[in-house]
Amino acid sequence: MAKLTGADVAQHADKNSCWVIVHGKAYDVTEFLPEHPGGQKIILKYAGKDATEEFDPIHPPDTLDKYLDKKFHMGEVDMRTVAIEEKQVDPDEADRLERVKNMPPLELCYNLSDFEYVAKQVMKRTAWGYYSSGADDEITMRENRTAFHKIWFKPKVLVDVENIDMSCTMLGSKSSIPFYITATALGKLGHPDGECCLTKAAARHGLIQMIPTLASCSFDEIVDAADGKQTQWFQLYVNKDRQITERIVKHAESRGMKGLFITVDAPQLGRREKDMRSKYAEDDTAVQKEGDTTTIDRSQGAARAISSFIDPSLSWKDIPFFQNITKMPIILKGVQRVDDVIKAVEHGVTGVVLSNHGGRQLDTAPTGIELLADVMAELRARNWQDKIEVYIDGGVRRASDVVKAVCLGAKGVGIGRPFLYAMSAYGVEGVCRAIQLLKDEFEMNMRLIGARNVSELTPDMVDAKGLAYHTIPSGPDMLHHTVYSPLTNPAFKAKANL
Repeated sequence: MAKLTGADVAQHADKNSCWVIVHGKAYDVTEFLPEHPGGQKIILKYAGKDATEEFDPIHPPDTLDKYLDKKFHMGEVDMRTVAIEEKQVDPDEADRLERVKNMPPLELCYNLSDFEYVAKQVMKRTAWGYYSSGADDEITMRENRTAFHKIWFKPKVLVDVENIDMSCTMLGSKSSIPFYITATALGKLGHPDGECCLTKAAARHGLIQMIPTLASCSFDEIVDAADGKQTQWFQLYVNKDRQITERIVKHAESRGMKGLFITVDAPQLGRREKDMRSKYAEDDTAVQKEGDTTTIDRSQGAARAISSFIDPSLSWKDIPFFQNITKMPIILKGVQRVDDVIKAVEHGVTGVVLSNHGGRQLDTAPTGIELLADVMAELRARNWQDKIEVYIDGGVRRASDVVKAVCLGAKGVGIGRPFLYAMSAYGVEGVCRAIQLLKDEFEMNMRLIGARNVSELTPDMVDAKGLAYHTIPSGPDMLHHTVYSPLTNPAFKAKANL
């Protein structure tokens, strides 16, 4: 069969007949236009053209083959006949590329915040907007971080800490340390290899990786990138179509996933304004005419564009459905109340993740670490502490944060954004260094607190009374501020335009 030409595809360039080219193949997406969660406009922008560059960071490569009916697969395209579009000049891009050339050497990144600093300078604006954004006024996102500062250590002394064992077991699987790479969407916004970078780094360090539903790489690509021995979990956004959900879950189990993490805090996505602004700033065609009325369509950003399938009717009554379709341990991700943890125990699930979605959903929701203290107190009062595994995520930037969480009773701690930033700036090697920095900090903290292994990290080693207070001083102590020399980030090489 002869290949289509660019001219053939170009004849279908409006909402009445809309074809796009992705990876050298033409697809008729006319009927899909009204259903596209990102709106029609972004597709019509590429009607009759090659949309691969826009498609790749958002969608796994097998998306169209899996979800678009075969009758809309129009065939291969002779890409030599496709006109090359002259790209619009981004006035910031030249400066960004200059910063990329002058990035600090990887070995000058001494902590997770250094990776965030570098990533902010070298990532594209829309990618940074998506990764860094929180809901509304971002109060919860900031509190996720500062909550750990309210917990103080109570170290033991004269403990023989020559030999330190950081290993642990989570959901029955061994891990070199009690934290894991948690699910984060759209990895290819930060690096061309996307989530596979995280997989390879996790393998090197004996970490568990949670694979996201909304990954840029396909699920199978991420599993295939594993070394065959490492443990992977699967995070699930529940589809309105339960048959699709069942198919996804069973496929995940067949590929060896050791845990099913059902996200329960996202019946609707939160409003993330940094993401929205960066998306809108890229598109100056957002003014549209509808009849006699001019409306302005300010995009909801990358998050909204990939998530319209999520079922807002998901409820406790659905738990037996999942228990019937899989033998994987079931964990509810995004629990934010003590009584919901009690309900989870009563429904027979294996675990919960105390999480506010990285501060990206309901602003002023509780932090995972403060909720952990209340949850474990209630579970211990009922003698239920061994009936369920409790995890937390959100705001972790130091290994001391992980130590504090384990002391309070967490089985493990999820870390997301910091590994995305390390990946975006330095790829696999960046993620590996970030993990190693945390391991080094963790070992140091265990020695200094007086614990030889993870089981010796106990509640009496921390003072968590400060978690009861949400108010953070709005300004610095000026006497201290005038003499304090703040920590600095790694320096870019000369001529970097910052």
